[in-house]
Amino acid sequence: MNRHIAGYVTLTIALVMNASALQPATGEKETGLAAVYSDALNGHITASGQTFDQSKLTAAHKTLPFGTKIKVTNTKNSHSVIVRVNDRGPVQSGRILDLSQAAAARLHIPKNSMREVSVDVLALGSGKTVKQAAK
Repeated sequence: MNRHIAGYVTLTIALVMNASALQPATGEKETGLAAVYSDALNGHITASGQTFDQSKLTAAHKTLPFGTKIKVTNTKNSHSVIVRVNDRGPVQSGRILDLSQAAAARLHIPKNSMREVSVDVLALGSGKTVKQAAK
């Protein structure tokens, strides 16, 4: 019986460790292309349920939890900005972020263009959508 319990405990620990390895962590870094959101999306609802506003410091990321704060740095000029993830994307391959125009302006990234950026996770968000947070 003790062998079965020990095996179960070992399996449980292994599963927990593997699951935590899949979760992003504060301090995680990523480098890739960032693009600027189109003006046509201003006022639309994001995946988090918030209304997209080009004047806010926000970004879309494929996997980081909603509400996560990240530091985005333009690798060409070293300008940085802290943004909050409130949407999913980008949908185009090869990109790691879509940035609001306000965030892109701080990085000196013009509209309708892309730049290589580095992303540092500063604080993980709850991952909850507007509807989930209201419950």
